[in-house]
Amino acid sequence: MFRNQYDTDVTTWSPAGRLFQVEYAMEAVKQGSAAIGLRSKTHVVLACVNKANSELSSHQKKIFKVDDHIGVAIAGLTADGRVLSRYMRSECINHSFTYESPLPVGRLVVQLADKAQVCTQRSWKRPFGVGLLVGGLDESGAHLYYNCPSGNYFEYQAFAIGSRSQAAKTYLERRFGNFMDSSREDLIKDALIATRETLQGEKLRSSICTIAVVGVGEAFHILDQETVQQLIDTFELVGEEEPAAEPDAPAEEGGAAEQGGGAAEQGGGADQSAAADEGVAPMEI
Repeated sequence: MFRNQYDTDVTTWSPAGRLFQVEYAMEAVKQGSAAIGLRSKTHVVLACVNKANSELSSHQKKIFKVDDHIGVAIAGLTADGRVLSRYMRSECINHSFTYESPLPVGRLVVQLADKAQVCTQRSWKRPFGVGLLVGGLDESGAHLYYNCPSGNYFEYQAFAIGSRSQAAKTYLERRFGNFMDSSREDLIKDALIATRETLQGEKLRSSICTIAVVGVGEAFHILDQETVQQLIDTFELVGEEEPAAEPDAPAEEGGAAEQGGGAAEQGGGADQSAAADEGVAPMEI
């Protein structure tokens, strides 16, 4: 995108019917660190990448707790995300005080979208440069919403925003058919794998990612680094053991065939007969 005469004001339309400052805010979301959300019938899992700008500094927080049943993951300007998360907390507290019941997730998302839309129609304001994945649980079940800086909002089964999020989306699109019936552990595993897809070959560690969970009988909370690292190690061990176990099966079949005497006649040694049997075992099966 390049500067032009129609992007000096958020209320100025271009001849093509575009609001450039709103598009710039949406571009800021794409430049932010990746955030991922998944939901099943009973749980919602939020994940994000939180790299530090320097080895001497700490990372910025990207997942915020709004209420016991709602949390958000952000991508874009972290300062704008903090302001919006504080607004969401206030709305939840006011609703709980007035009606003595938790605020439904969908109603909170609509209020958040209305607040974002006002900033696209006032010349003295600017759009919020942050996208929010809102995950929560209410009487109607688990929900995952995406709030856009333009004021639009969408409900998703699984979604990813931020830089290099397309790789995560591709993985989620292949797997989303199983999410509704997935367990809590399976959702966390898929969230970690989708997060790894956004790192472009970099090793996934608990120090550069954050996982949060909310579900039936489980208030929204962020998993500590030790728990996340144990989950990462468990999933990586499973992935390494499965390929290693495949060559053993043909070898065992080769041993059984060698006892039968068919392969022993072609080779002189035990290693040669096992290698020959490995080649013909798949066709025999």
